[in-house]
Parts: sequence; C-alpha cells; structure tokens
Amino acid sequence: MKLDFKKTFLIGFGFLAASIAWAVYNNYVPIILEGYISNTVWIGAIMTIDNIFGVVFQPLFGNMSDKSKFKSGRRMPFVTLGIPICAVLLLLIPMTPTLVTTMVIVILFNFVMSTWRAPVVALMPDLTPSPLRSKANGVINLMGGLGTLVIFVAGGMLFNAGGVQLPFIITAAIMVGALAVLRLSVKEPPLAQRLALEEEQKMSLRSLPKAERSKILKSMMAILLAILFWFIAYSAVETFFSLYATNALVDSGGAALTAGDASIMLGAFSLMYMVFAIPAGILGTKFGRKRTIMVALVGIIVTFVRMYFTTSIPAIWVLLILAGICWSTVATNSYPMVVDMGTEQTTGLYTGFYYIASFSASVISPILFGVLRQMTGNYQMLFLYSAVGFAAALVMMLFVKRGEAKPLQKGV
Repeated sequence: MKLDFKKTFLIGFGFLAASIAWAVYNNYVPIILEGYISNTVWIGAIMTIDNIFGVVFQPLFGNMSDKSKFKSGRRMPFVTLGIPICAVLLLLIPMTPTLVTTMVIVILFNFVMSTWRAPVVALMPDLTPSPLRSKANGVINLMGGLGTLVIFVAGGMLFNAGGVQLPFIITAAIMVGALAVLRLSVKEPPLAQRLALEEEQKMSLRSLPKAERSKILKSMMAILLAILFWFIAYSAVETFFSLYATNALVDSGGAALTAGDASIMLGAFSLMYMVFAIPAGILGTKFGRKRTIMVALVGIIVTFVRMYFTTSIPAIWVLLILAGICWSTVATNSYPMVVDMGTEQTTGLYTGFYYIASFSASVISPILFGVLRQMTGNYQMLFLYSAVGFAAALVMMLFVKRGEAKPLQKGV
C-alpha cells in the first residue's frame, strides 16, 4: 500500500490557504495596529485573539463538521464558505480608516478562520488510510510550510514595492486559487457511504471493553498534555528568538546582531521543518509514531540545552538546523496519533482538541517566559525554559499507549 502523493498534495492546498492567511496576518497586522496604538501590550493582546478563538471555536466547528450531513461532504461546505469570506476580510484589513473598523474586521476574520481550519485539516485523515497518515501529514506540513515561506519572502518584496496592501491582495488571490484547486480535485465520500461507515464504527465503539475505552481516554489526555508542553516550548522560541539574538549574540566583529540577522537564523529552523516533513512521516510509518516522537524530543532537548551554554553563532546555526529536523518529526507524527485515537465520526472534534492544546500554549507561553526573563534578566534562559517544556512533553509521552496506525478495514 502506497500513499497517493498527488492526491495528498492537492488536499494540502487547504492547509496552504490557512497557512498563508496566518502568515500575512501575523506579519503585517501588528504594523497596521501600530499606526493606531503605541502601546505594544495592547497590540500583543489583540494578536492573541486568533489563539483564543482557536481554543473556543475550532473544536465546536470541527464537531459540527463531523456531524454534518451535506451531500457535498462533511468538510467542504465549511471550507467553501470560509475561505472566500476570509479572503475578502483580509483585503479589507489594510483598507480600514479607523481603529474601530480595523478591530471589527480583525475579530470577524479570526472568527471565520476558526470555522474552517479544523474541517480543512480533517480532510487529510478523512481521505487517507490510517497507516499512511504520518506520511500524508508530512506532505500537508510541507504545503503549509511552503505557503508560509512564500509569504515571508515574496510578501516582504511586495511590501517594499507596493506598500502594506499588496501582500494582503496577493494572499487573498492565492487563497481563492487554493480553494478552486480543492473544489476541482478533492471529492469527499458520498453521504450514503459515510452514514454506513459511521453506523459500523458506532457498533465497533460500543463493543469495546470498558478497560480499553479507559486506556484510550488516558492516552488522549496524555498526548494532549504532551502537545501543550511542546508547544509551550516552541512558542517561546518563536516569540523571543529575535530578542535573544539581538540582546545576547554578537558577530565576529563584535557588533550586535540585527533583527534581520535573527530572522534569517530562525528561517533555517523553519526551512528544515519544511524540508524534513516528508522524511519525518516516513520515519513515523516505519518505526512507529510514539517511538519516533520520543527520539525527536530527546534530540531537541539535547540541542536546546547545548544552545543554553553557547553564544557561538556558527554553533547556533548548526543547532537550529538540528532542532528544526527534530521539531518537524514531532509535529508531523503527533496529529495522526490524536485522530487515530478516535473514529471517522470524531476526526473534526479531535482535530479541534489538538488545536486547543497548541493554541493554549501560544497564549500561555509568551507570558510565562516574559515573566521568567524579567525575573532573571537573561535571554539565554530561553533555551533552558524550552528544554524543560520538551522534557515535560517527553514524560507525558510515556503514558501514551494508543494512537499508532490502525490496521486497514476490510475492503479498503
């Protein structure tokens, strides 16, 4: 049995649309807000709306898509409605003349994004057999990373050439194009087939012994805590690396690094995350998801502890590349573990649970490390803090007993 890479790449256009939307939003909305608000605390608070909405609404709409009975599919109606609305709202963000209208558009954009992200991500497990989901998620992550990279590189050039509106215009166009690809190439199973499978799985779930259901629940709680902890670790690095680099590192001539230097260094981490996504899925398929994740967690812990003890820029470059490989391995194999603890009926809901854990970390971690940095006055603590987060995740993974690929059902 082999993964249909072409079909999976086409499914990945949905995640690409979400990724480029968030990339342009996170990069340029703070710049727009700075024109109205001088207090960075308030700007930061506004920029957490997406995480709060993700925690609150994504499980709700993921569950709604699980239970939907649309003839065109469970997920595509949410995606088909959500992407064009978000594209229009993106276009409006840089055009609004006042803070009040900007906030209205920003809040609407964040809400509508939270209505279709879980459904579009759930398309992959819906259309991919369980044993192939790690490989498929590697392809999906590659597509998301590619979209983000395009916005980081091309968006900056567009911003310099045509001002803040141009990146939003191009992003909206790409989102609509990605939706067109999805609509033309991705077909969900017919309603009758979905209903028959749901009924079969309901009977299968009811037949499980109580002890087995308890083990699944405990494993779900353990992996969600692991996801929370490793995103606490990752979010701190993502948020504070630039400040660490500009405050703690100097080049060979003794000059402090610039924010641009820091961005390029962190880009190496992001690039390796993208490049290694497919190999990470292959490793998870061959050696088991849990084992692969745990080895990668050990690798990233060792890497970040080493970074705590060095300020050598060449060494940090190498360590960031290694950390990117390890982080890609963790992220690629974790989502399939979550959805494979449930059934086809719960894919959207469990996708929402995954995002509750990851988005909660994005709300909590910058504040936690900000307090720690204020207490210690030391940006070097960033990597020790993150290593502790990854270590806590490693401990949680010891309690995960379910989530490996399921055997294929008869007839698949």
